[in-house]
Amino acid sequence: MKIFKTILSIAMISTASVYSYGQTADEIVSKYLETIDPGKKLSKLEGLKMDMVAKAQGMEIPVSLLSAKNGEMLMNINLQGKEITQIAFDGKEMWSTNFMTMKAEKADAETTENMKQNIDFPDPFFNYKAKGYKIEYLGKETKDGADAYKIKLTKKPIKVQGQPQENISFYYFDVDSNLPIVTEAEIQEGPMKGQKSISKMSDYQEVDGIYFPFSLQMMGQELKVNKITMNPTIDKKIFAFPMQ
Repeated sequence: MKIFKTILSIAMISTASVYSYGQTADEIVSKYLETIDPGKKLSKLEGLKMDMVAKAQGMEIPVSLLSAKNGEMLMNINLQGKEITQIAFDGKEMWSTNFMTMKAEKADAETTENMKQNIDFPDPFFNYKAKGYKIEYLGKETKDGADAYKIKLTKKPIKVQGQPQENISFYYFDVDSNLPIVTEAEIQEGPMKGQKSISKMSDYQEVDGIYFPFSLQMMGQELKVNKITMNPTIDKKIFAFPMQ
C-alpha cells in the first residue's frame, strides 16, 4: 500500500526439497508460535506500543507505533522536531499527514478497504485459519547464511486500481530458532511494481513473556526497537481522523 512506502511493507521454488519426514506448514507455524509465546499470552494482548529509531540518509528519526486489538494503528515519526502521522487507522478510516501541507488527509477508499480486510494484530500467524488465511510449506532455502523453512502466507485478496489481486507473502523461518528472519512480497503498484519488498528481522528479545525482533530492515531502511510496552493505556480517540 502506498502509505507504507515512505518508511516501511518472487519466484516459487520446487516442492521437491520437502523433507522426507513430513515437515508441514502447520508444524512450522506451531513451533514458531510456541517459541515466541511460551506462556500463551498473545490472546490476552489488547495493545502494543513500540518506540523505535529509523536510520535514513545519515539521520536517526524517532518512530512510535501504537497498535490495538481491533486493528487500530497509529505510526508517528518525529522529523526535525515535528511529529508527523505516517499512518493511522481507527478501524473504519485510514489517514496520514501530507508532507507538503502538513495536514491530515484520508486514504482512498481502496486502500482503507484493503486495511480492513487484513488485520494482523498481534501476529499474522496467530489464529490465521479463523482469519481466512492459508499457509503452505515450500521447502528449505538459505537466507543470510542460515537454513530456513519457506512458508507461503496467503491472506484475503486486496484490490489494486479496482482489480482483485492475490495477497501473498513469503516467510523464512530459521530452522534452529523457529523464528522468521526474512519476509518477501511482490510490490503491486507504483514505480516499483513487480519488484520484491524484503524485510529482515533479528535480535529477538523477550518482553513480558513474548519475544519480538528488536532489529528490523524494511525497504532498505533500518529500524531499531528501543522499547516495547504491552497493553498500554490507550485513548482510542488518537486513532481517529482529526477535526479540522
